[in-house]
Amino acid sequence: MGKVWLVTGASRGLGREITQAALDAGETVVATARSADAVRDACGGEHDRLHALALDITDAEAANSVAAETTERFGAIDVLVNNAGYAELGFFETFTDAAVRRQFEVNLFGTMNVARAVAPYMRERRSGLIVTISSVSGLVSNGGGAVYAASKFAVEGWMEGFAQELAPLGVRSLLVEPGMLRTDFMDRKSARFGSIDIPDYAEAMAQYRAFVDGANGNQPGDPKLLAARIVALASQGEAPSRLIFGDDARHWAGTKVDQLRQEIAQSADPVTVRSSPYFYTGAPLLQLEPALTEPEEPQR
Repeated sequence: MGKVWLVTGASRGLGREITQAALDAGETVVATARSADAVRDACGGEHDRLHALALDITDAEAANSVAAETTERFGAIDVLVNNAGYAELGFFETFTDAAVRRQFEVNLFGTMNVARAVAPYMRERRSGLIVTISSVSGLVSNGGGAVYAASKFAVEGWMEGFAQELAPLGVRSLLVEPGMLRTDFMDRKSARFGSIDIPDYAEAMAQYRAFVDGANGNQPGDPKLLAARIVALASQGEAPSRLIFGDDARHWAGTKVDQLRQEIAQSADPVTVRSSPYFYTGAPLLQLEPALTEPEEPQR
């Protein structure tokens, strides 16, 4: 018997492609979205290895119910794909507080809800893989993407730490950071724009919206290829902790790494490093002390 997958946001875009790739590999998939009918329509109806369930990931109790139902029916959840999310696009000051909070409620807290619901079953079996669909925007931010990137930066920080907590218990993690994928992610079904008009940003916002409209449907990344990579990695005993997908994503991430290296070098203080309980890294503990710039005067 193949693995049992639980996929969120499976009615369109990358979630649908991951669902199909897992089915093509002989796996069983519980595919979820806010509308189970939308999943059935997108995937050609249910069958022995495809089961559609309604799930709003912002509803923690609903996430618990889906995890329990899946485990009761199939005995396990081998792979969780935390994919559901959307983008608030535009300049930060053009968003209401409610819009910013909604972005985090879905992209961060909703993703946490599902992971929290599934993790106990994986811990109990000492086995499982949590695939978290982040974005290269979780590594690199830019004008027009500040709110969306903030939610993905938060996902990255949370999952990077959570993965280290789960690893000794046999549960693996894969953070996926795609570049621009040819999905409907940038159209009005998935993306929203700020609602506050600010004259200082009017020209820049017009240019940004024109960029988004022009990029929509013309993104370089192939979601089918990414879905196939994820399914292939899930079948390996040792998967990498990250998958940065697409030439654009690798370029942006590499540029950010180079920038950080330069800024780290520019930030360096004359210090020595020695063992201490004050800086916990999960590895040997570190403490930084001012270095001596002159020889100590001999004691008299």
